[in-house]
Amino acid sequence: MRLIAGALLAVMAVLFVVARRMAGHGPAWGYAAAFAEAALVGGLADWFAVTALFRRPLGLPIPHTAIIPANKDRIADSMAAFLRANFLTPAVIARRLHRFDPAQLLGRYLTDPERRSPRIGDSIGHLLADVLESLDPDQIGGPARALIHAQAQRINLAPLAGQALTAMIADGRHQPLIDSLLRRTGALLEAHEPTLRVMIHDRAGTLLRWTRLDDRLANALLDAVYALLADMLIDPDHPLRQRLDQALTELAHDLREDPAMAAKVARIRDDVLANPAFAQWLDALWERGRRAMIATLRAPATAGSPMAGAMAEFGQALGSDPALRRVVNRFARRSLAGLAHRHGDGIVRVVSDTVRRWDARTISARLERAVGRDLQYIRINGTLVGGLVGLALHAAAAFV
Repeated sequence: MRLIAGALLAVMAVLFVVARRMAGHGPAWGYAAAFAEAALVGGLADWFAVTALFRRPLGLPIPHTAIIPANKDRIADSMAAFLRANFLTPAVIARRLHRFDPAQLLGRYLTDPERRSPRIGDSIGHLLADVLESLDPDQIGGPARALIHAQAQRINLAPLAGQALTAMIADGRHQPLIDSLLRRTGALLEAHEPTLRVMIHDRAGTLLRWTRLDDRLANALLDAVYALLADMLIDPDHPLRQRLDQALTELAHDLREDPAMAAKVARIRDDVLANPAFAQWLDALWERGRRAMIATLRAPATAGSPMAGAMAEFGQALGSDPALRRVVNRFARRSLAGLAHRHGDGIVRVVSDTVRRWDARTISARLERAVGRDLQYIRINGTLVGGLVGLALHAAAAFV
């Protein structure tokens, strides 16, 4: 476009010279000369104006030329202020996002396997896996334990346990636990029956051992215990079983109402939290969970992979659950508005500082490349419009 504009200006110069030389051969050459002369003036004026924006015309130190390089810093500040005022204010972002439904678009994208690329799932999975691998277990384990300890110490376990036990008793859900306890007690006695017989033999008197009545005594005691456990399993209204229910009911009441019981539970809780074995268990639990998550995240996001399945399920939930969409959209609006509020000045400062660091030649070249074609059209229009104005003035002068 610069060549076209320059070539048009050269054509006008040639036409002007030719028309002036042929001025005596007819009035038409006068009109041609007037058109070419005015076109040269208009084209040169617009060339000067366009060139003066970016550099000094012909390198001459003419005042108020090279406007953009001379005002580079002010332009940078103006660009940053414009960006801040029109794009990075919370009100503007909230207003634009209010008409935009990112949750619905995300849901459609995640549920459409043709549009969703597995690379996105792989990228997200690998990114999260890299983050998990970069975490030092020792550095994370300590804060995690401290957080769990702090949260656990704030919980009053006694009333919670009492309410849970009361609800279990009211619904009869404690009966299977009692049955399991009775069966395990019977199995434990059966497994250690030889040891129990030895204990009875050692504690029996000499006369019982000499007459071998200790074996009968052991058999009678063990048979009685087995029979008692069997009766309690079979009969839900067994007196001992009812006594056990009453004891559990009293325990639930004490857990809810008795300060002494609450203090005892709190001491047990603190002892467990202070036990080094509990800290080791937490570390092992964190490490197993971290390794499992890393393995899951690094699995390729194929159709049957956990990451692809999770993304598809989340997309379906976004499409079918308006409440979830509202939550996601509200989160997006608040997050972006919060980012604009907290970091808007920093973002525009990056723009301003970047433009300020450019040298004058760089910013001139970039702006000229961005709007250069339109600027050359200004030169072309100036040449043609100037020529038409000169032609009109010459015609008016001829009729005066």
